[in-house]
Amino acid sequence: MKAILSLILALITVQALAHKPSDSYLQLDARSDSKQISGRWDIALRDLNLLIPLDENRDAVITWGELQRMQGSLGKEILPALSLTALQDDIRYPCPLTLTRLQAIDHVDGTYAALHLQGQCSAPPQQLEVDYQLLFERDPDHHGLLRLDQDGTQLTATFSNQQRRQQFNAEHTPLWPAFQGFVYQGIHHILIGYDHILFLLTLLFPAVLVWQRGGWQPAANMGSALTQTLAIVTAFTLTHSLTLGLATLGIISLPSWLVESAIAATVAIGAVANLLPRYFPKRWVMAFVFGLIHGMGFASVLADLGLTDSGIFLPLLGFNLGVELGQVAIVLVFVPLAYLMRQTHFYQRIFVPVGSLSIMLLAGVWLVERLS
Repeated sequence: MKAILSLILALITVQALAHKPSDSYLQLDARSDSKQISGRWDIALRDLNLLIPLDENRDAVITWGELQRMQGSLGKEILPALSLTALQDDIRYPCPLTLTRLQAIDHVDGTYAALHLQGQCSAPPQQLEVDYQLLFERDPDHHGLLRLDQDGTQLTATFSNQQRRQQFNAEHTPLWPAFQGFVYQGIHHILIGYDHILFLLTLLFPAVLVWQRGGWQPAANMGSALTQTLAIVTAFTLTHSLTLGLATLGIISLPSWLVESAIAATVAIGAVANLLPRYFPKRWVMAFVFGLIHGMGFASVLADLGLTDSGIFLPLLGFNLGVELGQVAIVLVFVPLAYLMRQTHFYQRIFVPVGSLSIMLLAGVWLVERLS
């Protein structure tokens, strides 16, 4: 139980908007009958600032003027982290990249620099090799998400510290590596998504308990605890999977500040429910309703990649599976340990109320930050 308490305390001390990892979004357009490749590379300003000192006056705010003045440095220092190579009949032809235009683009987790790129290959690419080296030396957990439109076919891939170079062919690109990459992206997304983790934990705190005679009592047996756990996890999975798909497809769309603020509010309400359990007797109902909001938060990764209907199924399936696997891992770690400690004074009178109060306060801070 000390391990669980340490985990909770570590999570509640994280002062961040906390739900997206360090990602960049790369969009490329290539044709096998043209030597030209065009694209756009969206990189978070906070990530760029690790590599280039964008914040000239060190006021913790990167302005458009500061970004614009560094355009030359972006071309010289950032562009070499991405290299494209055209492959034709086993012969390699380099495709030097130039930075043609710079924009500031808002994504769900902040402002990104949008680098508009132009590549000129020595020969049209029958296959295209992408070598991605951005930020891994500073942040090994960084990921690059690629959408490649090649001869009218939309291909997707993820780049990681372990997989920095990939080859693409619209006719023969294997699906498994791309699917596997998005599964890992989903696992990574929920495991560093502190707001999602804390919401799930607040619902699971009392899963091994029963509210009777004005106080928490231990669940009679493991079957009772598993029934509550299964009801909560199933309800949460069903609804967040639904809105994840709808939001990724663009069928539903809400402002990111509203979604992020609502997620913080659900975490706070989940914690309050543990402090006032008589008013919230059915946790699976909360999981079902609030899962709709969390699903829209999960969708931010794929939505920012700008996928269309033709290329969305595989990333969506893999990402959602990864989210579920990450969620199952959290449940498998927490619930057995909580069950073993359910009869102790520490768990009933200290861990649940103090942990819930701490989570409620942190969620309140998140809510204020996100609303402002």
